[in-house]
Amino acid sequence: MSDPSHAPAGTRRKPLVQRLAEHFMVLALTGMVAAVFVNVVLRYVFNTSIVSYEEISRLLFVWLVAVGSIVAAWEGSHLGFDMLTSRVGSKARAVLFWATQALVLLCMGLLLWGSWDQVVAGLDSRSTVLGYPLALGAAATLVLAVGLLAVLVRDARRGPQAPVHGDALDIE
Repeated sequence: MSDPSHAPAGTRRKPLVQRLAEHFMVLALTGMVAAVFVNVVLRYVFNTSIVSYEEISRLLFVWLVAVGSIVAAWEGSHLGFDMLTSRVGSKARAVLFWATQALVLLCMGLLLWGSWDQVVAGLDSRSTVLGYPLALGAAATLVLAVGLLAVLVRDARRGPQAPVHGDALDIE
């Protein structure tokens, strides 16, 4: 039996958490599209709407962006800017990598701190129509901070690497 860690990138099995996150994103996007579509049809055909669908689609969008950002960061498919790092030597690239990691750590620490405060504050506040705790929306940024910190730890363990050419869009 072959070792899946040596398989080509396209054939490796994704971790369970990543597959669950992707399934959640599919469900969230499907729910958003359905809610918005139903409201558009109701508005233009029947001159009415379901107000709660607006809150549902807004909440799903916030969670979709948070979870999608974590998945994109985990896969390394987020936007990158390597104009400087691709033109410097390996020592300077390593210094820039660790400086970037430190800045990301600082930003994620601030996001974690602020998100926690928002979740605590949102426990006593309710949404206008459905009445769910507003902490549910604020929890998305808390999950985002924790997820991006996990990506940061993984990247720090790997250390600075040479940029992979051909994966990014070359604009000259």
